[in-house]
Amino acid sequence: MLPLETSCKQKEESITRMMEQYGPSLIRTCFLYLKDAQLAEDAAQETFLKAYRNLDRFRGECSEKTWLMRIAMNTCHDIRRNSWFRFVDRRVAVADKAASEEPEFIRDSTVTQAVMNLSAKYREVILLRYYQQMTTSEIAHTLSTSFNTIKSRLLRARRLLSDELKGWYFDE
Repeated sequence: MLPLETSCKQKEESITRMMEQYGPSLIRTCFLYLKDAQLAEDAAQETFLKAYRNLDRFRGECSEKTWLMRIAMNTCHDIRRNSWFRFVDRRVAVADKAASEEPEFIRDSTVTQAVMNLSAKYREVILLRYYQQMTTSEIAHTLSTSFNTIKSRLLRARRLLSDELKGWYFDE
C-alpha cells in the first residue's frame, strides 16, 4: 500500500508542477486554436486529466512540454470534431469580440487574426513555434510529422503571413 500512495502522491505533485509551469501557455494555445476562452480552459483541464491518467506511460523521449502540447492539440482536435462544435457560429472574428471577454494577450489581434486565418496545418506550426517557443524537432514530435515537413510548413506559413501583413507596420 505504501508504494501506491507514494506513487499517487508523486503523480499529483508532478501534475501540479506541470499545471503551474505550463498551464497558462496551454490555455493560450487552446484559445488560439478553438477561439473560445471557456473551451480553451476545458481543453487545458482535459489535457491535464489525460496527462495524470497516463503519467506512468510518459517515457521521457521528449520534453514534458512537448508531451503536454501533443495531448492538448489532440484534445482541441477532438473538440473541433465533436458534432455540437460545428453548430456554433465561429465566423465572428477575434477582433469583434468584446474586450472584456478576451484574454489580455489577444486584444491587439492584427497578427493573431492573420495567424488564425491560416489553414490548420500552417496555423498549428506557427502557434507551436512562436506562441509556445518550441523547436522544429519538438513540433515534429508533437504533431507526429517529419522534421522536413515542419520546416516546409513553417516556411510556407511565414510567407503567407508576410503577404497578409504587408504594409501593416507602416502607414502608407
